[in-house]
Amino acid sequence: MHSEKQLSTEIDANVPTAARMYDHYLGGKDNYAADRAACEELDKVVPSTRRLALNNRRFLQRVVRTLSEEYGIRQYLDHGSGLPTQDNVHQVAQRIDPTTHVVYVDNDPMVLVHGRALLEQDERTTVIHADMRETDQIFGHADTKRLIDFDEPVCVLFNSVFHCIPDSDTDGPLAVARRVRERLAPGSFMVMCQLVSEDPEVRSFVTNFMDQATQGHWGRVREPKDVETYFEGLEILEPGLVEVSTWRPDTEVAPRQLTHEWIEFGGVGRIPLEK
Repeated sequence: MHSEKQLSTEIDANVPTAARMYDHYLGGKDNYAADRAACEELDKVVPSTRRLALNNRRFLQRVVRTLSEEYGIRQYLDHGSGLPTQDNVHQVAQRIDPTTHVVYVDNDPMVLVHGRALLEQDERTTVIHADMRETDQIFGHADTKRLIDFDEPVCVLFNSVFHCIPDSDTDGPLAVARRVRERLAPGSFMVMCQLVSEDPEVRSFVTNFMDQATQGHWGRVREPKDVETYFEGLEILEPGLVEVSTWRPDTEVAPRQLTHEWIEFGGVGRIPLEK
């Protein structure tokens, strides 16, 4: 398992982070010149990235709305949640049921600062500062235990984050997904998607670029077949594992991913009701 170490609470404006780059792509203001410059360089090779980020955000919102409305999920654990933006998980879910509990997890200190400021008045929602690979720490955190009852169905989100961690037998995406799944009650859901590409040159460029830009806080762009392994043992909701803009779109004219040099690929899996 990932060796637990003290996460830095210092915000370094000179080193881009995936959370702040994502914030920039979504039109947010919680990012720095270094983040914007990294996005500009990335766009030269993968110009669809802003659209991809927007479509991914909409996917997240549709998933939470679907699980809240159709499956009665009232507790969410969001790994690598990123900076608060419009229609965050707790806002989507609490519009359907104000009693819904949400725990956000992120290792970016800026997320912690902005998230706690946003949620100061919301006793049903919190942000904890942790690495998404630290399953024991996350599940054992006092705020997690206060807000989440793991004997009841919960939705665990790994939305567009697994590409941020490298492969490893003990704390790569597959190991993390399996470790979390073992702790969930039947009827729980896991939402997982990540950046993938069928083009080896795109995979190589983006992986190397982001690894250098973030000073090692990156994993790799993978292939769809890699993501499929994360869902072993889960019942996959329709329409299956897909490019996320096509997951239960609100309308036939909903925005779609138009270029496919890389895509966000994944879906929603359910822990079988009978093990």
